[in-house]
Amino acid sequence: MSNGTFGAAFIAWFIAQVLKVILTFISEGRLNIYRMIGSGGMPSSHSSFVMGMSTAVGLIEGWDSSAYAIALVISLIVMYDASGVRRSVGNRRLYLIILLMIFIIINRLHKISLKSLLGILRLKYSQVQYLVL
Repeated sequence: MSNGTFGAAFIAWFIAQVLKVILTFISEGRLNIYRMIGSGGMPSSHSSFVMGMSTAVGLIEGWDSSAYAIALVISLIVMYDASGVRRSVGNRRLYLIILLMIFIIINRLHKISLKSLLGILRLKYSQVQYLVL
């Protein structure tokens, strides 16, 4: 690979993906190759990719160069955004679990289906989406 910056970013991404497979194998006791290409989980392949790029730019162009400053700022933005997305997904997951538990309790008490429940409550998609937010 003739582009050292991209090569470093790719290697950092690859290591993160391999670590995901290894950590999944250790924690779940099964080999999940999908983790090699799937997104999500730790270590963050997005963060690894952009920090690999930033590190390579710093090594090649110099730590006091404008190119390194730009690469570092982009990396920090990507990592900050990724952490916000993970937090938001976690919050939404919690709300969905709560809604599911409420549905299960109501269903057991009244033996009604989700479709009937939604009809009774007359919730539109936008109202349900507002509740999840």
